[in-house]
Order: sequence, then structure tokens, then C-alpha cells
Amino acid sequence: MDDPRALFDLSGRVAVVTGASSGLGRRAAQVLCAADARVVAIARREDQLRSLTTEIGERCAFVAADITDRDALPVLAQDLAQPFGAPDIIVHAAGINTRQPADDVTREGWDQTLELNLSAPFFLTQSLVSAMKQKGWGRIVNFASLQNTRAFSGGIAYGASKAAVGQMTRAMAEAWSGLGITANAIGPGFFPTELTKAVFDDADRAARNAAQTCMGRNGRLEDIDGPLLFLCSNASSYVTGQVLMVDGGFTAK
Repeated sequence: MDDPRALFDLSGRVAVVTGASSGLGRRAAQVLCAADARVVAIARREDQLRSLTTEIGERCAFVAADITDRDALPVLAQDLAQPFGAPDIIVHAAGINTRQPADDVTREGWDQTLELNLSAPFFLTQSLVSAMKQKGWGRIVNFASLQNTRAFSGGIAYGASKAAVGQMTRAMAEAWSGLGITANAIGPGFFPTELTKAVFDDADRAARNAAQTCMGRNGRLEDIDGPLLFLCSNASSYVTGQVLMVDGGFTAK
């Protein structure tokens, strides 16, 4: 038997990570680089991206861009391929949650949520997938949510977008997996990030969320490492169209 650790080796692979300026996106960029991938980090905040590349070193480059600008995608695709070549892996960690109650949802808030959480991952992937087709190998990792299947207060726009990400992931698998490109999603539980700051700032609420998991705790950033490496590597070569919940058993309880 070959060394099974080689299944997780990303040497020679190029990954793009959106939302890499903070939270799970930043962690994803760090983990993929540690697995010997070369990573291009995307976000709007150049200062945060610059600090990430300084921390990681020459295996990480960045492009400061607004991924919701569809007209700019052809140029963005070229920019993303400039540092290391055409990407083999794309991780969609960028996201927004306006936390507007149903009665107070604005058109702007709704459109902004669906544009960043749902439309941008599709159209950015569409602009990059042709190179994956040519290689006969690719990994698409979307970010779903507990709200794929659970309704939370103030989460109607976010929940709608993330439930749609689950279906988009299955549809991407149907469209492209016959060409060697897998499409899967990670559904995080409660992790301490900028997006969940309002949750973790409320100690009682954070404790209630932890108590609802099978493990009795909320997520730590390092809890995403293994699932992400699995879905980005050859270890998951026969896994596609799936939403892997990384939630400490929140959705199982």
C-alpha cells in the first residue's frame, strides 16, 4: 500500500481562497499553504491580505478585489493565475450575514447577501473552471451553514443564500464531476470569526449554542483543517455533491 498521507499532499496544486482576510478564509489559506499548495488569497481589505502573505511567505500571494463585480471577472481570472498559474482548487469562504429580522429585511440587504454568498461563488467558479477541465482535476469547496437546514432569528436572507449554496454544490457536481472536478461544501457550526462576532460577544448565547452540540463546545478554527484538506485533496476523489457539516454534532442533536 502507498503511504496514505500522500492522499492529502497538495504539492504542485494552486488554490484560490476568497474571504481570506479573516476568519475561516484566512485559516483555509494558512492550512492549504501548510499542505504545500500555493495559494492566492482574495478579499477587499488589502492590508489584511498583505499581513497574511507576510505571515505565510512566498507560497502565498494576494489579489485585492470585489468578487461580486461580475464585469471584472475576466480580468480577475487572469490576475488570479498570474502568481502561480491557473488554479486547481477554489475555496469560497467569503460571506455576509446582515442579521435583519424578516420584517426588516431591506432590498439592499437581501441582494447584497445573495450576491456575495451565492452568485459570486458561482460566477467566479465559472470563470476558473475551464482550466480545471483541461487538467482533468479540480476541487471546488463552497461554504454552507447550519442554516442550510435550521432557521435562526434574523437569518432569513442568510439562510436562503446558504440553503441555495447546498443545491448549487450538487448542481456543480452534476455539471463538472465527470471531468475530474469535485464540488463539495463545508457547513460550519459556530466558529469565532468576524461574521459571528455578535454571537460570541454574548457569552450566554455562545454557551447555549455550545450546549446544543453533541460535543458540548463551539468550534475552534483548527477544527476546519482536516475537513478542508480532505475536500481539497485526492483523499476525496470519489466524494462530490456533498455538504459536510463541521458543527460538533449541532445538526445531529
